[in-house]
Amino acid sequence: MSCYEALAVYYDRLTADVDYHAFADRYEQAFREDGGVFHLLLDLCCGTGSLSLEMSQRGYEMISVDASEQMLMEAREKCSALPIPPLFLLQDAAELDLYGTVDAAFCSLEGINYLSPEQLDALFHRLHLFIRPGGLFLFDVRSPEYLAALDGDTFVDEDNNVFCLWRADFDPEMDALVYGMDLFSPEGKLWRRSREEHIEYAHSISWLSELLGKHGFSEFSALSEEDRVFIRCRRSR
Repeated sequence: MSCYEALAVYYDRLTADVDYHAFADRYEQAFREDGGVFHLLLDLCCGTGSLSLEMSQRGYEMISVDASEQMLMEAREKCSALPIPPLFLLQDAAELDLYGTVDAAFCSLEGINYLSPEQLDALFHRLHLFIRPGGLFLFDVRSPEYLAALDGDTFVDEDNNVFCLWRADFDPEMDALVYGMDLFSPEGKLWRRSREEHIEYAHSISWLSELLGKHGFSEFSALSEEDRVFIRCRRSR
């Protein structure tokens, strides 16, 4: 069972509380503190492109990558009026393949948690190839404790056009949170039911630091804010 297919068209409505401006501000603050030149950026696991749009409007040239064709369709439509829209690429993160290097890469809203340890190992290797020497990699994750605490919880999201119900179960063997999502949307006098399965892996901060170091990233720092951990590191020269 795949994810981010039926959900794609409703994603922005169900995540209207996400402050993308704050994410963009955080990234720009990191660029200012670094003092280097940051023009070409990679939005990894870009979803419906809200951050790609925000960063484009702030003057950055964007490459935006996602594994969901449906999410990219929403992103392309959202960014279609930009003078220079992002270059959208349909790729699995672990198979990232760019045409050259970028000045920085970011992965937001726990996109990293959606990748297994094996996929992350491949991704960090690929990122070392495609982030310029001295460039930054910025991302956020949910902590293992946060994910484990959701075990058995049920959640409901809705607006006038969609009703979303999902239940979370933590699988200790996979070390991951698995949640099935049911989406109900009106279709004439009836409702259409769609189902997706999402998996978020519990990556410890110490393990992420070790894996990034293995693939040539240094100056690792992690900052916990509420229920997220924001991580910053540099591609070694």
